[in-house]
Amino acid sequence: MSDQRSVPLREHLLALKPCRHGGLIQETSETYGIPENEILDFSANFNPLGSPFDYPESGLNFEDIIKKSYGKLLEYPDNRYVEFREAAAKFVGLGVTPQSIIPGNGSTEIVRLVVESVIEKGDKVLLPWPTFGEYEMQCRIMGAEPVYPSQEEIDTLSDKMLEEAKILFICNPNNPTGRLRSREELKALAERCREHKTLLYIDEAFIELSDPSQSVADLPAENDYVFVMRSLTKDFAIPGIRMGFGIASPLVADILNRARLSWNLGAIANNTGIALLNIEGGIDSSYLKKARETIMKEGEVLKAKLDRIRGFKAGEVNVNFIFVDISKFMLNSSELTARLAARGVLIRDCVSFHGLEKDYIRVAVRNEKENNRLIAAIGDVITEWGREQAKNELQHVIEKATEEGIGGRKTCEYYPCHFEGQNCTFCFCPFYPCENEKTGGKWIQSSRGGRVWSCVDCHLVHKKEIAQKILDCLMHEGDTEELVKVAWKEVMEPIL
Repeated sequence: MSDQRSVPLREHLLALKPCRHGGLIQETSETYGIPENEILDFSANFNPLGSPFDYPESGLNFEDIIKKSYGKLLEYPDNRYVEFREAAAKFVGLGVTPQSIIPGNGSTEIVRLVVESVIEKGDKVLLPWPTFGEYEMQCRIMGAEPVYPSQEEIDTLSDKMLEEAKILFICNPNNPTGRLRSREELKALAERCREHKTLLYIDEAFIELSDPSQSVADLPAENDYVFVMRSLTKDFAIPGIRMGFGIASPLVADILNRARLSWNLGAIANNTGIALLNIEGGIDSSYLKKARETIMKEGEVLKAKLDRIRGFKAGEVNVNFIFVDISKFMLNSSELTARLAARGVLIRDCVSFHGLEKDYIRVAVRNEKENNRLIAAIGDVITEWGREQAKNELQHVIEKATEEGIGGRKTCEYYPCHFEGQNCTFCFCPFYPCENEKTGGKWIQSSRGGRVWSCVDCHLVHKKEIAQKILDCLMHEGDTEELVKVAWKEVMEPIL
């Protein structure tokens, strides 16, 4: 730290780094000068249908909730949150009772409540990587010692690791990978955790948008060492109103309800939560069922389009986001994220997830039109990068030719050879995209959507005598871009 003054804070907090999240719309707007309403956010994952207040079949009206809340603005909320807890229990089903519900001001507050109620400085916590960063953040605040098994090691964690750990965090489906663990897997793990007196914290923030039948929300009723978390902001696409809840055994829930911040849900959040949780049909409401159907349908289409991008490998579609390996792509995750943000399209750079470095991104599943815009924006980034590379390569070719003359290079690391004996002086055509079909080039359908100019059938700049004439033009004094225009006019046009 640059400021080494003594401050009245715990010493280990001085090196604390903030947890990085998606959804940075305002920050992106300020950075790139793009109006907030023109930014398309694939970095945060919400119900692709939008809020139920915009879905007529839900029967919900936000103005009615505001009117109902208005009369409560001059009163403290009832800290028991009786109606909220009843609605939450009914929504979850599985025999969960209101006595097991702990209201929370969003999932982050719930994580902190549990951590500060369980952890003492120096305690070990198991954080299978990669996973949601707030677990580590809240544990570090309490002075815990994180241990990082991989997601693949969860089923084979040693007795010693469980014995030494106070909490094991499982996100299901996992953020950012989308891995969905079965109910049977988690039931077996819960028994092991009870045996070793390790709290199994299961984050089901996305379960309603995935496969609710895999929920283990009923386990805490008979197991004090299981805690299940739910988030309303994901299901109902209302991140601006912080709401969620935890599920624990009645004994543990009673203690946590005493320990949580008083009045942690304001009147508007409380009444909104009650209305949403009481939506007709609950977890099987037409709104949530359609959301799950949309996610699976559009997710598979989006995955197929992502897989067609060279260097992309999209993960499984279990929930409203897709984890993508771009380790073989031309740009790393941070470069790709920044270039897309400059175009008003946000994706999640996964570099902040433990162990992932700059090889992965996460993208939300949205509607067809918006998903196509993402694919088109990635295509634009690739084209931009290609032009930059072509310009840099051209400058390198000119500088080398100044010293050595035209080379006899016969291979190119970028493209397969077009014909026997070709000359690869120009790895990137200086005229791309010339858009002149007399060259043999043509417009083709791109796998990312739209059309792209293909040079596959153009051999001209790979003929040694033509390459020499182009170089002769480019090596004159002057602006390179202007010299390229001269070379086209003096060399290419007479040939065509």
